[in-house]
Amino acid sequence: MRFLMVVLCGLLVAACGSSNDTSDMTTGTTAIASDSGRVTLGVNSYLWHATLDTLAFMPLASEDPYGGVIITDWYSAPSSPNERMKITIYILDRRLRADGLRVAVFRQTRSNAGWIDADVNPQTAAKLEDAILTRARELRLASEPTGG
Repeated sequence: MRFLMVVLCGLLVAACGSSNDTSDMTTGTTAIASDSGRVTLGVNSYLWHATLDTLAFMPLASEDPYGGVIITDWYSAPSSPNERMKITIYILDRRLRADGLRVAVFRQTRSNAGWIDADVNPQTAAKLEDAILTRARELRLASEPTGG
């Protein structure tokens, strides 16, 4: 797991500072040049980064920038220690589109028998999708060159 984090951090650092990097403004895909050629990430980079920004308060269990899957670990808010949530985000497209994102939310409550699966408010996933899409649009607008 730590190895994956180191590799992902290395990719992010390489993408930030290299003059060999290219980014397609219309799709948000990111290409990283290397000795073996150019590798294009499998998902929309605006959605990817917006998802990481939105879920920054939760510990991550797994991230796959090529397959477009982000899975959080269980998280209990300090105000609700007997309830925890886990979120899986699927980025399904290389374009910045609302239907290119799917959110699955899981919730458990603590009882004497341990953690038990509980119902999730259907609005939770929709609100998370909206937050991620809003942040992705902000990132896209911030990356556009200003007219002069």
